[in-house]
Amino acid sequence: MKIKDHFLTKEIFEVKETQYKGVLKTQNIPENLEKYYESNKYLSHSKDNSLKSKIYQYTQKLNEKYKLKIISKYKKTGKILDYGCGDGSFLKFMKNNNYSIIGYEPNSKALNNAIYKIGKENTINSLNDIENNSIDIITLWHVLEHISNPEKILNELKNKLKKNGILIIAIPNYKSYDAKYYKENWAAWDVPRHIYHYSKEGAINFFNLNQFNVIHTYPLPFDSFYISLISENYSKNYFSLLRFPFIGILSNIKALKNKNYSSLIYILNK
Repeated sequence: MKIKDHFLTKEIFEVKETQYKGVLKTQNIPENLEKYYESNKYLSHSKDNSLKSKIYQYTQKLNEKYKLKIISKYKKTGKILDYGCGDGSFLKFMKNNNYSIIGYEPNSKALNNAIYKIGKENTINSLNDIENNSIDIITLWHVLEHISNPEKILNELKNKLKKNGILIIAIPNYKSYDAKYYKENWAAWDVPRHIYHYSKEGAINFFNLNQFNVIHTYPLPFDSFYISLISENYSKNYFSLLRFPFIGILSNIKALKNKNYSSLIYILNK
């Protein structure tokens, strides 16, 4: 399958199957991958007054409350590490809800924003800064797909978790209805920034093979709307503002039966 980097360079990248069934990988990842993030339009790290940005910010606030609701089912309080914390918004929200917070963010611009929001004392430069068996909750919100060596990182994170700790991972699902509808224009391919691409079955198998138990999955129901909006722009469709909410709703309705939501949250323990 060949996918265009619609977001930035318009280059074409090939996506192929890996040794893990249901897990795909972007081929020929550029050595200067960090350059593919250096855009003011990259919404994980910046804000503007565009419709896309406003929808992103609105869904981010809804998602924060939704994430807290899920996390509190397993841990009412405790120490939480957000691996790939972006600008620190989620951790600031969790701190305001009585969780002890730690953030790791490799992007320097985003890290500076996180330090401003949550304080330098609540950020780390490396996982080596954290003692083993010391963290109650580790979260990766749309981060795993960006990681070139996920097996290594999962093993390191496992060592940081307490015996009864939980790992929470949210990733896009390339077998969702919106992915199938938009095909190569599906925004969550996001090559080459997204190195790996997971189906639900592929993710569960991948986690199991890396010594994690999947104890529950949850949808991220708002993602289908935001992804559909961007995908409409990539597809250059007419009446995209009318179509994207319909595709977002339809994706969630179809997922009620097959559980293939646009994005899924996986609750793991070791």
